[in-house]
Amino acid sequence: MRSLRLGTRGSQLAVTQSQWVADLVTARTGRPVTLVIVRTRGDEVTDRPLAMVGGKGLFTLELEAGLLDGSSDFAVHSLKDLPTEDRAGLVVAAVPEREDPRDVVVGGTLLGLPAGARVGTGSARRAHQVTALRPDLQVVGVRGNVDTRVAKQRSGEYDAVILAAAGLHRLGRAHDISEHLDPDLMVPAPGQGALGVQCRADDASVRDALSRLDHPDTAVAVAVERSFLHALSGGCSVPAGCFAVLDRPAGRIRARAVLGTEAGLRRAEVEGDLDAAVALGRSLAEQVRS
Repeated sequence: MRSLRLGTRGSQLAVTQSQWVADLVTARTGRPVTLVIVRTRGDEVTDRPLAMVGGKGLFTLELEAGLLDGSSDFAVHSLKDLPTEDRAGLVVAAVPEREDPRDVVVGGTLLGLPAGARVGTGSARRAHQVTALRPDLQVVGVRGNVDTRVAKQRSGEYDAVILAAAGLHRLGRAHDISEHLDPDLMVPAPGQGALGVQCRADDASVRDALSRLDHPDTAVAVAVERSFLHALSGGCSVPAGCFAVLDRPAGRIRARAVLGTEAGLRRAEVEGDLDAAVALGRSLAEQVRS
């Protein structure tokens, strides 16, 4: 049985989560998987905020190019980084079960930090929400991988940093977390904690293999969130959060969203049927824009 080639970024987190997917593919299909390391534009530039580096696809374009030129068979993306429009010839074939979607604080608790404390984040979404909750804090930009950001907090450069729980959990670094932030308090990025497994649309064999990784509840929840982001015409640098929760027995979805603006945060909530995921996301976008 031919080995499959999995395209992945080279960071420790990317390799860790890609290896998790590779092991899952092998366990469920019997097909061996080899990782192919790809360097992306987002990895090359680490000294500027993402919004200043470029637009959509900073962490995905090179991985997608590898799929299209045949140097890899499938790729693993953090779903929050993947543009909401499929690139021509490619498809997200599976969304595995989601990790913890919450944001976390390293170095204290958000409401317990002293006035004037320096809080590091590379996310405009987090910055807007922190400022709304604690206007007395200094929100300062930070780039780099998980190790770099935690080290900057430990050295005293920042009093606290805010990161995604999923990354710390996947790296076995949950012990660094001071506080998990409730999604009611800090709405996560659309798709946060979930992975998108992408392949060529015309590769039926690979699509069939990857379909066995799909987690239906996760797929429905992120469909709401990504529909919201798509309706905003936004990428990962837009200061928008969205989080959906399924009530499977009742056949319902509840979702909330925020959008950061110069005038402050705009908030919205919706509830609807499981088969209305895309429409619910659009409704959230209409509410926060109005």
